[in-house]
Amino acid sequence: MSHHKTSESSTSPEELIANIQKLMDEVESIVSHPAEAVANGTSHRLADLQEKLSAMTQRVKGAYKTARRNVVDGAHKTDEAIRSHPYQSIAIAVGVGMLVGALLRGRRSDD
Repeated sequence: MSHHKTSESSTSPEELIANIQKLMDEVESIVSHPAEAVANGTSHRLADLQEKLSAMTQRVKGAYKTARRNVVDGAHKTDEAIRSHPYQSIAIAVGVGMLVGALLRGRRSDD
């Protein structure tokens, strides 16, 4: 079972979205055809779907926390780099600004 958890934690955001979409499609089919759902005895499927949705919610929360931590760590590293090398940072920012400006001017002249 722990091996299953490891594979879940390595699920990409795209795979999570695809899994959520499949889950929502199943729920929608049950909700939109309740008489058929009852006739087919899908009450156990509803419990299964609820369990899957709960697990999916936990994985999405985990992915969000990881992404947020990475963004915060990146911001801290960028801040430290700028503070330790302020003049180089300014020069890079000016260079990037000039490059973007040149690209924008080039696009305008093409129009």
